[in-house]
Amino acid sequence: MTDVQAGDLLARFLPPPVPTRREDGVRHYAGAVYAAVPGYRALELDLWVPDAGGPVPLVVWVHGGAWMSGNRRFLPPVLRPGQLFDELLAAGLAVATIEYRHAREARFPAQLHDAKAAVRWLRHHADRLGLDPARVGIGGESAGGHLAALVGLTAHRPDLEGDVGVVGPSSAVDAVLDWYGVASAETMPEVDLPPEVAARLSPADLVPPLEVLLDGADAATRAAVSPVAHVRPGAPPFLLVHGTADPVVPYAQSEVLAEALVAVGADVQLVPVPDAGHGFDGCADVDAVVRRSVGYLADALGGHVAR
Repeated sequence: MTDVQAGDLLARFLPPPVPTRREDGVRHYAGAVYAAVPGYRALELDLWVPDAGGPVPLVVWVHGGAWMSGNRRFLPPVLRPGQLFDELLAAGLAVATIEYRHAREARFPAQLHDAKAAVRWLRHHADRLGLDPARVGIGGESAGGHLAALVGLTAHRPDLEGDVGVVGPSSAVDAVLDWYGVASAETMPEVDLPPEVAARLSPADLVPPLEVLLDGADAATRAAVSPVAHVRPGAPPFLLVHGTADPVVPYAQSEVLAEALVAVGADVQLVPVPDAGHGFDGCADVDAVVRRSVGYLADALGGHVAR
């Protein structure tokens, strides 16, 4: 597929925008339209590429927000603004942070199709962007961790690839970082909201997020939403990081995924964050969590980390 003119209203995607360059040499591609889906807002990503002598590894980051909210620019509030992105760049890794259609815009698997399309767009333009298409990782938190795990586990499923944006390049990744994502929809408990909170919400807001995500989906689609259902030999390496006191997505979700990955011989590390809630709320040392996560991705993808 060839690039299209920016003024073409029928474009499936746009070429990379002209980057700005920071004082440290990092190139910033802001608001790149990786896919244009008729009837929806343009799907955008931001990309930062460190100054290097050759192609660099890439990490794609997927934001959280219960599949219904969130923004590519924001990390969990316990982190400093941009903290994870800055440390990935310092480790010699490019980082792209992406938007995707929310559950009330389109039901699953639209969100998975969008995340895969972002990987394909970045791989399609790798030479132009200074990226190494053979060293691509993906990470995310909460709903984004769930989608990152699905991207990592479904490269062998053409029926889940979608036809959004660039088609042709592989959406496979070489490492997955999953911060407290859902692994098994079937075993997810309903969240009991305090009565004073529930009283302030509309009926639509009381519907469990997974039910919004799967609204009207058939049995096959419901089965496909769980990363654990796609675990197979040959899966990429995983780092699962999860608070042990998470009341929204229980720590047991990451345990289930880790056990399934171990059973097929995959390389997986499960890191409990003692007494931390969702979003690592209450974590005693979130900087250590970020360092562990960045170090893992740098080791897996061939970046460099100051020891």
